[in-house]
Amino acid sequence: MKSEPDTFGIHDLLNKPKQIEHWDGVRNYQARNMMRDDMKLGDLVFFYHSNCDEPGIVGIMEIVREGYPDFFAFDPEDKHFDPKSDPANPRWIMVDVKYLKTLSRTITLKELKLKEELADLALLRRGNRLSIMPVSKAQWDFILTLE
Repeated sequence: MKSEPDTFGIHDLLNKPKQIEHWDGVRNYQARNMMRDDMKLGDLVFFYHSNCDEPGIVGIMEIVREGYPDFFAFDPEDKHFDPKSDPANPRWIMVDVKYLKTLSRTITLKELKLKEELADLALLRRGNRLSIMPVSKAQWDFILTLE
């Protein structure tokens, strides 16, 4: 899961009550579908800092609440408001994540691109700008060896 550290970084999650926060504002259907259909209670997730000097994986989170309506879509005062989203049939979903760990170092995007074992990692596909991407068990295990 990607976030810009100036908007919401790993330290922001660390400082939340109980180190839990909802992952809101996702406005891409493919990413929404992953949150709605694929993310399950207890799943582990990499926290990735994007749009910064050194983009990369900075930590690990856990899914502590499965997909539910992103209530910001219903708030006309919020930047993520969507007038076409209906509370009876919500268009946008969010999940709750819990901080588990800050990595001992950032595993940078540059470094990930150099690893043959990660050739099929969705993050590295040309033109992929999704904020949420799947990681296989083999990719997860390999990435952890880089820390």
